[in-house]
Amino acid sequence: MTDLTIDRVKEVNFDAIVIGTGMTGGWAAKELTEKGLKTLVLERGRELVHVRDYPTAHLYPYELEHRNRLTDRLIQENPILSGCHAFTEDKQHLFVKDAEHPYIQSEPFSWIRGYQTGGRSIMWGRMVQRWSDYDFEGPARDGFAVDWPIRYKDLAPWYSYVERFIGVSGNRDGLDTLPDGEFLPPMELTAVEDYFRQRVAALYKDRRVIMGRCAHITGNYERYRNQGRGGCQYRNECRRGCPLGGYFSSNSSTIPWAMKTGNLTLKHHAVVHSIIYNDHRERATGVRVIDGLAGHVTEYFAKIIFVNAGSFNSNLLLLNSRSNRFPEGLGNDNGLLGKYIAFHNYRASVTAEYRGLPEYRTQGRRPASAYIPRFRNVKKQETGFLRGYAATFNGHRPVVFDRNGFGHRLKNSMLNPSYSDSWKVSSGMMGETIPKESSYVGLDPDQKDRWGVPLLTVSVSYDDNDEAMIGDFFEQFGEMFSKAGFSDIRVRDSHRIPGLDIHEMGGVRMGKDPETSLLNKWNQLHACPNVIVSDGACMTSTSTQNPSLTYMALTARAVDHAVNELRRLNL
Repeated sequence: MTDLTIDRVKEVNFDAIVIGTGMTGGWAAKELTEKGLKTLVLERGRELVHVRDYPTAHLYPYELEHRNRLTDRLIQENPILSGCHAFTEDKQHLFVKDAEHPYIQSEPFSWIRGYQTGGRSIMWGRMVQRWSDYDFEGPARDGFAVDWPIRYKDLAPWYSYVERFIGVSGNRDGLDTLPDGEFLPPMELTAVEDYFRQRVAALYKDRRVIMGRCAHITGNYERYRNQGRGGCQYRNECRRGCPLGGYFSSNSSTIPWAMKTGNLTLKHHAVVHSIIYNDHRERATGVRVIDGLAGHVTEYFAKIIFVNAGSFNSNLLLLNSRSNRFPEGLGNDNGLLGKYIAFHNYRASVTAEYRGLPEYRTQGRRPASAYIPRFRNVKKQETGFLRGYAATFNGHRPVVFDRNGFGHRLKNSMLNPSYSDSWKVSSGMMGETIPKESSYVGLDPDQKDRWGVPLLTVSVSYDDNDEAMIGDFFEQFGEMFSKAGFSDIRVRDSHRIPGLDIHEMGGVRMGKDPETSLLNKWNQLHACPNVIVSDGACMTSTSTQNPSLTYMALTARAVDHAVNELRRLNL
């Protein structure tokens, strides 16, 4: 006769628990299962299977009911989400709608989420740049935030480890501000982008235009065939989900890889209410999970717990994990949990035209942009604002359709377009914001969601430093465009509210001192070392680079350390 008690114990006990299946949750799952740990991965959203569940991947705009536009009703029902550039008809099913998971904006902030297998790794921008010591040393130099407990040398081998697995297209540019990595063949600059690259190199000693580094497979195809992934086809429909796996996402790469080990248990519709802390053992022992569909509660137990729910949700979970030992949230002895939130400032852009290079044109849909690494306040403070900004750069020659006439003439004109006399160029700023104690997330004392979890309150806003940075960006890029011979130069401040960069970071920051930080250099909670936080919540500062590569490298490094400590019986 089956011993139901023993079976039940096996069902709820694991070596490790990972909360979240996004960029870092997928990496934690891969690393833990490869190292032989029986691992439970919890996803609060629905199951989404690679290839099978990309319903719009091959559709043309005319095959979509509204030609890939949002209806007025959908916009009215989603005033927050509809501000996101990626929220269009073909991808709407991948995003959390405003009414489904509400939160409270003490200051206007757009919190963009995706609750399904892979999280937002399906819809991300795929730009992957390493940090340098200029980034890790930023807080120590200017005294804002706290010093990082690590430097570039600590993360460099893990950057390489991650890059080799995910596939990164890029050039070896030899920049100390943007270290080179393990690259597949680079994508090409357009003619006008290459022209601008040459002009900037000739006119400025401290500035470079390079091809952006992106998580797309552009070579070494045999290696990625082992993951079941193919090469990028330059469709630039990535955020619909790529059936070929041409770009990296958790649900096309790390989650299937972890599943193949036989050590992964993956549960969906698993809303983690809180982490269970044992006062006697002085350790976290498990998690309390609400079934998102049925509503019943189950407790799961493990020796180590990885919190990778996404920056704000990781903060929410720790704040809601209260016990006699931690009445203000797990690990929150210093009262800093949820504070020092930061993001990237994407408000500013510059556009122009260029009437040269008539013999060239653009073809195809390259899924990446050129990139201008940070050049302000790098080696010394030279402006009236702190830190700096990077920028994208894009240049293309538009196709022009003659819509005059009708019948055969109109049809012939539409089938044989011409190219514009001028190139269109644009640059968008990605500015580093400064983490401040006044920028925080917290729990509302009264309002709860449908599962009884307190709603998150967000109070994050721009400051004078951000405004000064925007002004400098306009001045510098206006000058650069003018010296390059561009015309009709226009600057634009979108005044978009924070959050639409979708790079929220902080709240559970790393540091050297338990008095001023929550995590140590291995991403462990100072006060509860068997709980590891390695998603965006762990960030001490934001730099100007897209953050996902750093999240993944931190996660792989944190798993390696945690498993070694577990085997030494230190956890």
